[in-house]
Amino acid sequence: MAYSPMTARSRDEQHRAATPLELFFDLCFVVAIAQAGARLVHALAEGHPGAGVTGYFFVFFGVWWAWMNFTWFASAYDVDDVPYRIATLVQIAGVLVYAAGVSRAFDGNDWTVAVIGYLIMRVALTAQWLRAAAGESGAARTAALTYAVGLMVCQAAWVGLLFAPDGWKRWLFLLLAAAELLVPVIAERGHQTAWHAHHIVERYGLFTIIVLGETIAASTVAVKSAIDEHEALDLLLPIAGGGLLIVFAAWWIYFAVPMHERLRTNREAIPWGYGHLLIFASGAAIGAGIEVAVEHAVGKAHISQLAANAAVTVPSALFLLTVWLLHSRHFKRGPAQQLTLPLAALAILACTWAGAYAVLYAGLVSAAAVAIGVALSTRTPH
Repeated sequence: MAYSPMTARSRDEQHRAATPLELFFDLCFVVAIAQAGARLVHALAEGHPGAGVTGYFFVFFGVWWAWMNFTWFASAYDVDDVPYRIATLVQIAGVLVYAAGVSRAFDGNDWTVAVIGYLIMRVALTAQWLRAAAGESGAARTAALTYAVGLMVCQAAWVGLLFAPDGWKRWLFLLLAAAELLVPVIAERGHQTAWHAHHIVERYGLFTIIVLGETIAASTVAVKSAIDEHEALDLLLPIAGGGLLIVFAAWWIYFAVPMHERLRTNREAIPWGYGHLLIFASGAAIGAGIEVAVEHAVGKAHISQLAANAAVTVPSALFLLTVWLLHSRHFKRGPAQQLTLPLAALAILACTWAGAYAVLYAGLVSAAAVAIGVALSTRTPH
């Protein structure tokens, strides 16, 4: 339609699914995720894990929060008319500008291009919230206006961040990130927007697939380049095989439970949604870690074997533990089911000290966690 009044969608809408525009929006985030992962690989391979992990967290927060802002709004107010599509495409343009600024932000603490990208996204998203407010009344209108004001205030603060001394920027970033996280909490105190539980869970699942897909892509390119340049197939096969098992297990474990059955109110949804920062970031970091392990195997990374192993095992363990915390534990029965993923995460961390076969062993542990989980879930209760 050329134009449709923007009113809240029904929370009980049947057969609600992601739209082609939402899928296109997600796909454009691959560029930003790839940029963040590439900078993390470089930092870890050069022996700067502290700076690498810190920089990766900051730039990945921007990726995740931009995606979050659009996803929850779309779940409540997607009308799929011409103005809505144009506003979404403008947000995509902002994402691409942000991606272009990732390396500057990561390496030099220069957030100029990244903030410009966010400014583009925020202009479009604020207009969407104002449009939603125009179609609502009462508490729903107040919530939409609060979102719009919150976006404008936070964005003005991000622009102000550009003029802060370099030594203050990281600390001010944390303060502004906290302010961003408070906007939905404040806006939804008197009215819960009409997000759709099944739709939200599907959207998060699709983004998880994109993150894991980027991990596979980055890992494949790294292995191919190493084989072409060094012909070290015997060294790379254990890393490639173990990495693939880790990613396969990550996919299996994430999609093992019907999370939409639990999300009913903001009390469950907000911690669940915010907690996915760790799921998405660790999922993407697995691919970066595999690249580091490959570079170490062929002598391009000047770090210890232990550090190269940790680049894979730490994000892998964090992924499993966070999925258990947010997802799985709510559907598990009995100590055996509850302990499977936490113990698997500890076992994967222990693989860090397994030498050149650490990634392979971590992959086998991940596969065993899936097998044990399936066996326990299908066992006839007594």
